[in-house]
Amino acid sequence: MSEATKVGATEVGHTHNDVSGGWLRPTVFGAMDGLVTNIALVAGVGGGGAGAHVIVLSGIAGLVAGAFSMALGEYASVETQNNAVRAEVAVERAELERNPDAEQAELADMYAAMGLSRETAQRAAAEVHADPELAVRVHVSQELGVDPDEQPSPVTAGLSSFLAFSLGALVPILPFLLGLRLLWAGLAVGGAGLFVAGVLVARYTTRSWWRNGLRQLAFGAVAAGATYLVGHLIGAAVGG
Repeated sequence: MSEATKVGATEVGHTHNDVSGGWLRPTVFGAMDGLVTNIALVAGVGGGGAGAHVIVLSGIAGLVAGAFSMALGEYASVETQNNAVRAEVAVERAELERNPDAEQAELADMYAAMGLSRETAQRAAAEVHADPELAVRVHVSQELGVDPDEQPSPVTAGLSSFLAFSLGALVPILPFLLGLRLLWAGLAVGGAGLFVAGVLVARYTTRSWWRNGLRQLAFGAVAAGATYLVGHLIGAAVGG
């Protein structure tokens, strides 16, 4: 065995992040949504002239309501998706039982379209179809792009979303909870939280940390600016 072959056979210990386990998307979505929602809420209520007590009350109410809404929404969404996959698995299993030869030919065509020679594709398809359960998994994976044995957990998604939203939504109201009465302090802390969250998320992407941080900060600034303006206009109209 050549040195290159030895190296190739032994140095394959790279690992991948878990991007399909049901926690990454709801965690990122929950944290960002919590931050943006309460930054905007603080800006809108503060822009309308409300005091620190009202801002804190609104922020806590937004945290609790948003966290439960996000968690229940994520749970229902992931559970529905998993049920849809199970239904498609049942359809594929029934089709394999009715038309095994046609399904095997279809799989061979898919392998050939991926670049395998026709002879290799036919042999691979025949080997897959020798095991009915393997055939079901492979057909579902090839035709739907999902692994029926690796579906995300709705409980994990719901809990991740709940915790992440709660943490994100807490950040903009921390200064008020600590006794500060300045609107800009809550917005500044919230903006810092958005930047840090963007930096952390960049670890799972190909974007640079500073670009991702600035992007999330810009999203929050747009939302905060819009709600501040609305709150200021409504506050001026009501007060006037």
